[in-house]
Amino acid sequence: MNERIGIVWFRQDLRLHDNEALTEALKNCTSIIPVYIFDERVFRGKTRFGFPKTGKYRAKFIVESVRDLKSSLQKRGSDLVVRTGKPEEEIFKIARQCRSSWIFCNRERTREELDVQDALEHKLWSIGQEIRFSRGKMLYYTADLPFPITHTPDVFSYFRKEVERIVGIREPLPIPKEPFNEIPADLKIDNIPTIEDFGHELFESDERSVYPFVGGESEALKILKNYFYETQNPKSYRDSKNDFKLSNLSTKFSPWLAQGCLSPKVVYQELKNFEFRNGKNKSTLELFHDLMYRDFLRFMGKKHGDTIFTKGGIIQYPNANLREDWTLFHIWKDGRTGIPIIDANMRELNLTGYISSRGRQNVASFLVNDLHLSWQMGAEYFESKLIDYDPCSNWVNWNLVAGLAYNHKEDRHINVLAVAKRLDPNGAYVRKWLPELQSLPKDRIHKLEDFSSEELKNLNFKIGADYPRAMISLER
Repeated sequence: MNERIGIVWFRQDLRLHDNEALTEALKNCTSIIPVYIFDERVFRGKTRFGFPKTGKYRAKFIVESVRDLKSSLQKRGSDLVVRTGKPEEEIFKIARQCRSSWIFCNRERTREELDVQDALEHKLWSIGQEIRFSRGKMLYYTADLPFPITHTPDVFSYFRKEVERIVGIREPLPIPKEPFNEIPADLKIDNIPTIEDFGHELFESDERSVYPFVGGESEALKILKNYFYETQNPKSYRDSKNDFKLSNLSTKFSPWLAQGCLSPKVVYQELKNFEFRNGKNKSTLELFHDLMYRDFLRFMGKKHGDTIFTKGGIIQYPNANLREDWTLFHIWKDGRTGIPIIDANMRELNLTGYISSRGRQNVASFLVNDLHLSWQMGAEYFESKLIDYDPCSNWVNWNLVAGLAYNHKEDRHINVLAVAKRLDPNGAYVRKWLPELQSLPKDRIHKLEDFSSEELKNLNFKIGADYPRAMISLER
């Protein structure tokens, strides 16, 4: 029997469960070589506006995820070949050395990832090898949709109506039971780098973080089990997901979904199991729709391609009122706007790499619609900071906030003061991240300009000294 060697290139699918590329490789090859490449352009590079492409929080999470994947493979008699460099060069070297037959990997759809896989594919053709692409990041397969990608509805409510009653969700693939082979003795494996290797200092997680995020499939499956089997949180998901003081009750699956440590189909499977045990309600339906919305954002990225990154966005109509003002931008990003809820959101982001979905909408709307600053600056800053960054989720959502997507019915100018009073009525969230405001009355903490000079004097509090003066008025 001829030996057929398959390289399994792990990308944003850092798991063994429901891994189509891994399953296909084991089925079609006599031996496999699992590989992960730390792309030097992603881990050491800068965005167009000069932010680190991968900040310390996500870098740490990915390193932990790769370490967990390596451990899982070692327990099955294999290992993970690790390299730092350009994937199209490093994988080509391994393929040529090992004389592999195919490279199996998950297909990505945004520009930087496309360029890498296209460059690798061209190199492989020169030695008679090819890439066999799989799917692995979504609930739905494009082949199952009732329309081609180019006809995907541009509004989520229309997309949902066309899909949820018609298209079934495929069963997730189990962790392969096939025996894993040892890595060839002459193939260098390399150590997993540390975040210090990428220019970051070691850090301790902030004790105020909503969750001590640890990367890896093992942690993902643990948090999944805890959420659906050890709590009743799915029953209250609809009410708690946007409440700042209840943010610890939301799923927190997004970092593991973004890096592929957790399959969305497995989340859906456990959601259906929960409904079978406890019954359906509006919250479980909302959770399903949020999983669908994640797919919708990726379909928008596939449909509209590079336009989601451009100034004019999906509709290709730039907003001439937006400007690049670095002075104002630094005030926003550092949490020094004088608007407590915005500053609290930004402080949480800067200190943990995470804020709630509602928090992201707040600060994005404030940047674009109140400060009239470039939405691309905000999107790139999120790309750098977020522990759960995903290209389509991040950039399409910023398109929506900036009014550059086909969703004209929604007013994206958020009244952040009204949101703060509704979701943080006693100021618990604000005081958590802005301890300098601890002495202020809880019910008035969101709008400091309403305090009289006499009141501030009695509180021994000086606006402009103890806390910044509001940079704009939120009266509308």
